[in-house]
Amino acid sequence: MKHWKKLLIVGAAIAGLGQFGAAYAGNDGAMAKAADRSLKGDQVCTECHDENDNKAVLAVYKGKHGVKADGRTPGCQTCHGASEAHVKNGPKKGEVGGKRGAVDVVFGAKSTLSTREQSEVCAGCHKGDKRTHWTASQHDSGDVSCVSCHTNHTHQDKVLKKATQPQVCYTCHKEQRAEGRKMSHHPVAEGKIACSDCHNPHGSAGPKLLKKNTLNETCFTCHAEKRGPFLWEHQAATEDCSNCHTPHGSNISPLLKSRAPFLCTECHDGPHNSKVPVAANAGGTQAGLTAVPSENYTGRGCMNCHSVIHGSNHPAGALLHR
Repeated sequence: MKHWKKLLIVGAAIAGLGQFGAAYAGNDGAMAKAADRSLKGDQVCTECHDENDNKAVLAVYKGKHGVKADGRTPGCQTCHGASEAHVKNGPKKGEVGGKRGAVDVVFGAKSTLSTREQSEVCAGCHKGDKRTHWTASQHDSGDVSCVSCHTNHTHQDKVLKKATQPQVCYTCHKEQRAEGRKMSHHPVAEGKIACSDCHNPHGSAGPKLLKKNTLNETCFTCHAEKRGPFLWEHQAATEDCSNCHTPHGSNISPLLKSRAPFLCTECHDGPHNSKVPVAANAGGTQAGLTAVPSENYTGRGCMNCHSVIHGSNHPAGALLHR
């Protein structure tokens, strides 16, 4: 009896594998047909736009948009339209003179389409996921189209590579380029992180196209030790990292907006071991009458004593000393 049960189980497994194989083969066949249609459509274009073309049109086949083994891969007409006026009207290959009709969809500065209309062509395939917030995002509203950053007719789109992505972003964001060259900076120039590690250029629910909903959430993806929760919190750090830090670069380490104690006195403006306000102490006078430098401020930093400035879990750490 047990022998028959084993045979039935094996038979059912074989039947299941057969159905899976048939379904896979059917899906594979459909994708192959789609790839064939794409190749036949491309032949209309590559008859003229070959390796001798002034523009490296054929370089598209070196990237993801040219993987014809995948039925989802677009063809020339998918992006540029049927362009019948361009195909049928004009000189044949090898003929001199004459002018062809216009291509239905042209991308870039010379396009007759608006930047939003150009991006809608790309959105026909690239939609959802990280691009959910593209419509009405800062880039979309600022007349930035997909081709403003992306290059398809190439083997390597620079904006998709961590080492070269910042150079694409810096063509517009020149202030961030300058800040990234300062003494204290995130390792963008070193190629260890890229702009897209913090920002989502396709739109975000958070400010400044940040990947997370708040600045602090974005920072904590790397700086997890600053997240807390702490028994004793530093309110400025809990509210917003940018209260003290500037993210793209600073000449004061670590990415501080200004030096201590001046950074601290922007909030802490009361007396500190003296009858004189902190601002006077920072100026270097003690008790406001003599020229004796304040031991608490002159040439020193608040973090010499308040060493755990982001928060403390020590029972006696109310002043962030430990």
